[in-house]
Amino acid sequence: RFARGDLPAEICPPRFAAEICPQCNLPASELPAEFFPAEAKHLILERGLRLFELEHCDEELDWSADSADEIDAELNMIKGGGGCLLQEKIVDTAAGTLVIVCDESKYSSQFGQKWKGGIPLEVVPMAWSLVKRRVESQFGGKALLRESLGKLGPVVTDNGNFLLDWHFEQQHNWEEVDFQLHQMPGVIETGLFIQAASKIYVGKLDGSVSRLVLK
Repeated sequence: RFARGDLPAEICPPRFAAEICPQCNLPASELPAEFFPAEAKHLILERGLRLFELEHCDEELDWSADSADEIDAELNMIKGGGGCLLQEKIVDTAAGTLVIVCDESKYSSQFGQKWKGGIPLEVVPMAWSLVKRRVESQFGGKALLRESLGKLGPVVTDNGNFLLDWHFEQQHNWEEVDFQLHQMPGVIETGLFIQAASKIYVGKLDGSVSRLVLK
C-alpha cells in the first residue's frame, strides 16, 4: 500500500502505479494524496489496483512517494508550493516510509538558495492578517497572501483555508520555527517538513542518482 503525493508526471506518472508496481510484486493498492484525473483513475483500476481515499483506509500505509520544493543540507524540506501542504503532510505521516524523489535543482545547502516561493502556511481565513503580522513581527521577512491566478481573490485550499507565503530574510533553526508557528492561533499547518523523509533520491543532469540519508 502506498501513496503518491505531488510527484511531477515525468517522475512518477499514474502509469508507474499501474505497470511498475505489479512487476515488482508490490501490494496491489494505491492511496492518492490528491485527486487523480479520470483517465489516470481508469488506467490504475484497469491494472487491478485499488484506489481509495485516506478517510476510508483502515490499514497502515507501507510507504509514500512524494517530491519537494527545496531540500536543505540537513534534509529538511519546504513543500506546499502547489497549495496541498496539509493533505500532503497527513498522507506522508500516515506512511511508514516516506520516499522523496526530485532533481538536483531542488537540493541546496540552505533554504532560499534556489526556491524563491517562500514557506507556505495554511491559515484559517479569518486569521490570515493576524498570522501575517505575528510572523513578520516574530521572524522578520514578509508573509504574503497567495492570490489566485486568473480569478479574483486569494487561493483557497482543498480544506477551505488561505495560504500565506512567508519570504524569510535569514536562516533560522527551522525545527524551532516550525514549532513556534504551530503555536500561533490560526495556523493550520506549515510547509516545513523537518527531516521527515526516510529516503531521498536526487536525479542529476548526467543521469546519475544520489541517495541522501540523515547523518
